[in-house]
Amino acid sequence: MTTVDQRGFSIPELIVVMTITAFLSVLILGFALDFWGTTASLDNSSETFVTRQNSGDALRDALNVGSTLISQNSLPDSHTNVPDPSDATGTHWLLIHAIPGTTAMPTTGYKPLFYYTAPSTDSNKNFIMNGTQPYYDEFVLYLNASTKQLLQRTLANPYASGNRLTTTCPPDQASASCQADKTMGSDIASIDTRYFSRSGNTIDYTSITDPATGDYIGPDFQAVEVVELTLHLSRKATIHGTADTSNETIIRVALRNG
Repeated sequence: MTTVDQRGFSIPELIVVMTITAFLSVLILGFALDFWGTTASLDNSSETFVTRQNSGDALRDALNVGSTLISQNSLPDSHTNVPDPSDATGTHWLLIHAIPGTTAMPTTGYKPLFYYTAPSTDSNKNFIMNGTQPYYDEFVLYLNASTKQLLQRTLANPYASGNRLTTTCPPDQASASCQADKTMGSDIASIDTRYFSRSGNTIDYTSITDPATGDYIGPDFQAVEVVELTLHLSRKATIHGTADTSNETIIRVALRNG
């Protein structure tokens, strides 16, 4: 008579096997999650690095043709995001002065960074002249809280015949006849601004005060010959438990008014 061996694992042996299996599973799962999180963080860092490079290039390209900084737009803007409360027409942005500091991304709405001008040019990039002087277009750099972006509004001079630029609009109001404002930077947390003469001396913004408010107002933007921007970028972690990504880049550009 043949005897069938029906022996299996004993309870202690089964407990040992289950313990080892659980331990190895935890190690493998922990390694997988750590690798996944590290990969996501590296990808996040890579994207902010690209954003930082693109922002630096876009701002340098824009400001290199800039003539001078101004305290407020003189060309009317029918889509003013932050209007000057003293302007009944609502076509001029908030008046600001050349006071260095940090402009944080607002929690809601918009916030102007500064305004500047550049000569109007035709499709061949020749100056469009107004007598012996060129016409000037104006530009608004502002922060958009909803998208965490730095945007540029273009105000094309309507008197510059043949102007290659056209006035732009807020992205949510853009149309075929009015292109959207240009994105100059994304994932913006805040921007530091400093202002210099061409010799490298900082502009003494405390030398002039507003007689009505007592606030420091100058010398104002027209005296600025070099502008420095430090962009602080921040991107939320894509995986819970991993760190947010922070980065910054410094852009310094000499203006043409010097």
